[in-house]
Parts: sequence; structure tokens; C-alpha cells
Amino acid sequence: MKKKTRATAPRGAKRRKSVMAQRPPRASPPRLSVAHNDAKLTIRRLRTQLAKALARIDELQASADTDFLLDIPNRRGFERELNRSIAYIKRYQASGALIVLDVDRLKPINDAFGHAAGDQVLKAIVKTLLGHVRASDVIGRLGGDEFALLLWNLSETDAKAKAAALEEAIDRLSFVFRGRTIAAGASAGVAILGAHAELSRALEEADSAMYVRKAQRRHEA
Repeated sequence: MKKKTRATAPRGAKRRKSVMAQRPPRASPPRLSVAHNDAKLTIRRLRTQLAKALARIDELQASADTDFLLDIPNRRGFERELNRSIAYIKRYQASGALIVLDVDRLKPINDAFGHAAGDQVLKAIVKTLLGHVRASDVIGRLGGDEFALLLWNLSETDAKAKAAALEEAIDRLSFVFRGRTIAAGASAGVAILGAHAELSRALEEADSAMYVRKAQRRHEA
């Protein structure tokens, strides 16, 4: 009867198994860790650059909508705000008034005393306007010697009274250039903003009312 023989592995194989069993587990390659850290730093740097770029865009947007001399919205900025306000008025059944105000005699002041004198007049007028409106109201420069005011929650009667008060306040301003005392003056027209208001129509209506008022003031003078 033959004895059962047990299969044995070659000596070399046993030695390899023993050596492999004694070897410590391999650490993860350091390159992966370094690459991961580099990716984190890159993402952080890109986020910082993006935040700076967005902040710069906001600054440029603000400067594009602002009159650099008077630090109030220019025509573009005012029309943007007026559009938003009209949308709000329509949605929430609010009310408002638009006043277009034209400075009288600014061109003769510029011609006689220079644009620095005209700039001084414009700055004084804006300061006067800001003193007669609320923080929620908006004043913009449409261009040259023409301004616009967006006033909230005013009836037509109140809006016309406000326009008259603004004219009176500006009429009281006086300036001394080269020893001469000069007055400017202003004419104001009103448009009421309601449920059917539109930007272009409101500006045209207030502008037309302003020219009618300017003719009246000339006649009165």
C-alpha cells in the first residue's frame, strides 16, 4: 500500500512567501499627496482671483452709472433705477413722481466765467436738491444742466408743490465770480408714476412739462 505523499512547494517559493510576509505594507506614493495639495492651492488661488475680478467688475459698473463730477447717478444709472422703480410700482401698486429739472442760465455762466464756475454752480444745486429729498428718493444727472428726481409716494399735488419748492430753493442760490454776484435758477416739470407708467413716456412727459414751465418763468421774468 502506497503512502500518500503531500505536495510541497519548492524551497524558493517558501522563501519568497516568508520574505513577503516580513515586508511592511507599502506607504502610498508621496506624489499623490503633493499633487492633492497643489490642486488645493491652485483652487484657492483661482477663487481669490475670481473674487477680485468680480469686485473690480462691480467697481467699473458703479463708475459707469455715476456722474464723476457730482457723485450721483448719470443718465444710465438713473434710468436703470427708474426702470426698477416702475417695476416695483406696478407690482405692489405703489406710487411715485418723476421731476425733470433744468438749470437756467448755466451756459452764460460757463461762457463768461469758465467751466470751473459752472461746475461750482452744479455742485451747489445738487447739494440743495439732496437737502430737499428723502434718503429713499433718487437724484440723477441726465446730462449737461438737466437733472431728474425720483420721489416716492407723492400725489400729483404734492409732486408739483415739491417741484415749486425746488425751483424756489435753487433761485435763492447766489454765486460771486470775479466780483459779480450771479444767480442760476431752475425750471421743473412733473410726471406721475402709476400702474401704467413706462420709462420713456414718463421722461418725455416730465421733460415736456419742464419746457412749459421754463417758458412760463421767462414770461414771468
